[in-house]
Amino acid sequence: MTSTLPLRAEVDVLVVGGGPAGIGAALAAARAGASVLIIEQFNCLGGVAGAGGHGHISTYCAAGDRLRVVGGVIYEVARRLVEEHAGWMNHHGVWFEVEKLKFLLDRMMREAGVGILYYTFFCAAVVEDGAVVGAIIQNKDGRGVIRARRVIDGTGDGDVAASAGAPFEQGRPRDGKCQPMTLMFTIGGVDWPRVEAWRKDYHMREVWERAQRNGDMEPFQTTIMGFWWTPTRPDQVGINFTHITDVDGTRAADLTAATLEGRRQAFHAIDVFRQYVPGMEDCYLVSTPNTVGVRESRRIIGPVVLTEEDMKARRPWEDSIGYGAFLIDIHHIDGPGMDETVWYPEPGFRYQIPYRILLPQGVEQLLVAGRCVSVTHLALGSIRVMAQCALTGEAAGAAAARSLRENVTPRAVDVAALQAELRAHGGILTEDDVARVNAGRAWFFAA
Repeated sequence: MTSTLPLRAEVDVLVVGGGPAGIGAALAAARAGASVLIIEQFNCLGGVAGAGGHGHISTYCAAGDRLRVVGGVIYEVARRLVEEHAGWMNHHGVWFEVEKLKFLLDRMMREAGVGILYYTFFCAAVVEDGAVVGAIIQNKDGRGVIRARRVIDGTGDGDVAASAGAPFEQGRPRDGKCQPMTLMFTIGGVDWPRVEAWRKDYHMREVWERAQRNGDMEPFQTTIMGFWWTPTRPDQVGINFTHITDVDGTRAADLTAATLEGRRQAFHAIDVFRQYVPGMEDCYLVSTPNTVGVRESRRIIGPVVLTEEDMKARRPWEDSIGYGAFLIDIHHIDGPGMDETVWYPEPGFRYQIPYRILLPQGVEQLLVAGRCVSVTHLALGSIRVMAQCALTGEAAGAAAARSLRENVTPRAVDVAALQAELRAHGGILTEDDVARVNAGRAWFFAA
């Protein structure tokens, strides 16, 4: 089939998907000397942080304290956003203007020599002799082929790996259902200092429960998942609140239904905010994003499957590529609020992430990164947040370029050399790294 399609490009490394994982992968591979092309279905990079309108990236710190455990590309992104007066940062994460993030990522790719192809959909993996050697893509030019010596699946949904025949799992074990989706939205006309002074707790459950008892709010949600605010846009707030269950992120019909329902919930929520939240009496909808946020879909099966027990026990891994530290965050799969399987860690919690979860079984020359890595359903609840998606992408990009230099498959790269490379670019991989980084100026906060 591919012989009849036009060749659109040939590169060392093709990155499919421009979310946090794809950003880390493309920059790491290009900075290591590889020719890189990143393809993206929307008109910007950033994934849920860009097209998805989620103006907050976390987690950079160990749980519940100021100990920094994440560096590398995604820490560089946070620093540059703050330096360019596009947001603010504390030890947990960075809050930013979404449009400024899009512009920054365009420039970072150009600086690194990464080629970008927007408005381009992945169709199928090109597999020869058990190795992925490119992708069939579709865009306004029609259908074509991009050939690559290494391919990185940053789709979030494991689209490339599944197309190539790699084994995967999806959803919770008993029925395959995935976490609910959320359509972010941004409101304006907010007196944010009044909101902050008034609200008693982060989740504001009492507010939403009261509104529902009074018949003013539909029972789609019982907890706020996030108010994303930055002083550079003082009257605007990004809202993480909509909650859409029984949808599958690998199905176009479900993505459509989730978007329609999310937009409906957003307008309904604004009516509730105006009536129940002091400081939001005059709020209005500024925007909904280009894509609904998907928390869970496919997870590849690799030579190692990282489990929630590994995380809780802080199991050490010889092939560590970085740290995660987020709670096991499972939004209620069958109704509003949070799932009974949520696990809140003790202060200082962090766990190592092994390189091998990036390697799908049965397929060569392909790495995956982001939320489609080899983890269990519950473990995904922690590792799926953006900083950790980005650091898996950075490791995948560095490994792809290194495998070309070493003339081996990504499965056979010199892991110690890969770790040294990640560390040289600010990665934090071991407890020695944690101690070293935090003994000096661990955090960057611009005035």
